[in-house]
Amino acid sequence: MRFALSAQHIEFARSINGLLREAGTPAVIRAWAAGEHASGLALWRRLAEVGVTALAVPEQHGGLGADPVDLAVAFETMGYHAMPGPIVESIAVLPALLAPDDALAGRWLPGIADGSSIATVAMAPHVPYALDADVADIRLQVTDSGLAEFTPAAVPLDSVDAARRLYEVMGRRAISRRETAADAAFDHGVLACAAQLLGLGQRLLDDSVEYAKQRNQYGNPIGSYQAIKHLLADVATQLELARPLLHGAAVALAGDAATTSRDVSAAKVACGDAGYLAARTALQVHGAIGYTAEHDLGRWLTKARALRSAWGTPAFHRARVLDALMAERAS
Repeated sequence: MRFALSAQHIEFARSINGLLREAGTPAVIRAWAAGEHASGLALWRRLAEVGVTALAVPEQHGGLGADPVDLAVAFETMGYHAMPGPIVESIAVLPALLAPDDALAGRWLPGIADGSSIATVAMAPHVPYALDADVADIRLQVTDSGLAEFTPAAVPLDSVDAARRLYEVMGRRAISRRETAADAAFDHGVLACAAQLLGLGQRLLDDSVEYAKQRNQYGNPIGSYQAIKHLLADVATQLELARPLLHGAAVALAGDAATTSRDVSAAKVACGDAGYLAARTALQVHGAIGYTAEHDLGRWLTKARALRSAWGTPAFHRARVLDALMAERAS
């Protein structure tokens, strides 16, 4: 059996990559971090035009009804460009969360599909804060009894990534006491976050390789020295080992396999570790300039660190994998 992305997947990723490269995402990220959302919202609408926001929305609500493999491809590419905003919550989580409630799905998902609405979702304990609640027009919290709309705090919390504006959940109003697909929605969020981390890691590696070719020391490019080669090779190896875990988790989620939660957690751990290694290595290769506010690399470094603990910490996901393996062994 040959497991690989199809030509359609590759072309879809290429189209998103071209759009985001042309948009100049570093400037968009800087503006978003400063609370200036105009350029980010314009980019959001452009992503909607190529179908990114409609991927997980069912066809009856104006979406494409795509599967999690398509989501993984899109989020890896958006991660490569460090696309700001609640993309995980809007594009991956909300459609899965509202799947059992056709009334709420019909109310909100058409706007998600066409890019006119943006959602944020809080799901304690692993997602206790609402990302970019100031710009979202759909603000939902998953509770023990169903779903609630909420009012965010007036001021965001401090975040290691300035472009991830996190808000505490304040007043809330219950809107549905029906059973929600919270577990499936959480797994979709974990998968999308893992894909972002893989894309971020690849971007950090690509930028580090390019910089190592240009920066000279003792009359030679630093990339010609074995120590640098080994650092970059370790990152490339980690990324390539994480990629099949991500794609395998997407296939498991698409097929609602019994191992889905284990697989998405394994992918999150692998992609998180690879992305974090890529960030540390990029900082070593670039030197201190890479962490300054003036250098664009810092935007990727801080996002990699923030996303590693988003949608469940590494410790939580390692424990979930272990628990699943122990349960399989006991059965």
